[in-house]
Amino acid sequence: MNRYLYTLLLHLALPLIALRLALRARKAPAYARRVRERFSFGLPAMKPGGIWVHAVSVGESIAAAPMIRALQAHYPDLPITVTCMTPTGSERIQALFGDSVQHCYLPYDLPWAASRFLQRVQPRLAVVMETELWPNHIHQCAKRGIPVALANARLSQRSARGYARLRKLTAPMLAELSLIAVQTQAEAERFLDLGARPNCVEVTGSIKFDLKIDAELPRRASELRHQWQAERRPLWIAASTHAGEDEIILAAHRQLLLARPDALLILVPRHPERFNAVHELCLNLGLTTRRRSSGEAVQAGDQVLLGDTMGELLFLYALADVAFVGGSLVANGGHNLLEPAALGKPVLSGPHLFNFLEIAAQLREAGALGEVQDATDLADEVEALWREPDRAERMREAGLQVLRANQGALDRLLEGLRRLM
Repeated sequence: MNRYLYTLLLHLALPLIALRLALRARKAPAYARRVRERFSFGLPAMKPGGIWVHAVSVGESIAAAPMIRALQAHYPDLPITVTCMTPTGSERIQALFGDSVQHCYLPYDLPWAASRFLQRVQPRLAVVMETELWPNHIHQCAKRGIPVALANARLSQRSARGYARLRKLTAPMLAELSLIAVQTQAEAERFLDLGARPNCVEVTGSIKFDLKIDAELPRRASELRHQWQAERRPLWIAASTHAGEDEIILAAHRQLLLARPDALLILVPRHPERFNAVHELCLNLGLTTRRRSSGEAVQAGDQVLLGDTMGELLFLYALADVAFVGGSLVANGGHNLLEPAALGKPVLSGPHLFNFLEIAAQLREAGALGEVQDATDLADEVEALWREPDRAERMREAGLQVLRANQGALDRLLEGLRRLM
């Protein structure tokens, strides 16, 4: 498939895209708002001539935050425009940066929509986070002489096979990129095999290792546990969970409650549209559940705290003794294992970590990551970490050492972007 056929098929798919938006809006009403932006109409006022950063959703927005702050510091006179594709990503961008950046949804990958967007923003540099590749947006940048960098790029074997099946579309697109800053050498080789130009591919490492934790965060968490009179309560978190995982996690928690009746689980679904359904699930299982969004203090009889707020994940991690990272008991590929590790938490996950193979391998080899297969495994591992504080301390220190050993990717990426500027 070449780009012209891709564009034709994308136009033909517009009714299906509209239907998908409508179906999503039934669960998450925010999808029904700002629809015109997705077609380059009704874009907010933009100051042209700066740097455009695209971060598709919440995870990429959080990963991009240190880079964006560094760009703001290095180029204080240039406007930074940050785009995304999801309402949760939009909320995160606005919470992180407020009015210090320009923000809108990235229009769909239609040539005329991409052209209108670029005409409005007129960036000197485009930075795309990870592997959110859109052929028409990239081609429209190339036509205007706008360099495009793929930052913190990752490409699994499975994704590479998918791109290889569309080589006539993907090879010209990759050849139009000015910089591909990849996380590992294996990923660099996959991009080269697909048609990227050798002089544009650089192994910079993952900027997720450059995560900076606000020193106030652990202090605030300690104060809140004191207010809850929960300093001695066994407390664990299951974060960024997906459909099909919550049942497993809650089954594990019920097992833990048999031995530890005062145990508290902080359960944080990945997507806000699932908050109500997960709350209902907790209640149906007979678990005394309090919603974080209520603002009420946790009580001694509470068994689950539902993390149904936005922008608090690091704080909720800081509250816990043990952290399980979701998207890994189901075949979703996992989520960021480094956030709890950076907060000094023993980290657990399921077996499905194909989005974070290199990071998972390093944590596993260092003894900082425990992997579980099911509810019984999960309950046993959490209980063991509560029962064996020395083991929890070894995992905590091993995770921090992995982070320290891999830092510096952000500086290498910024140097590559500086050359393009």
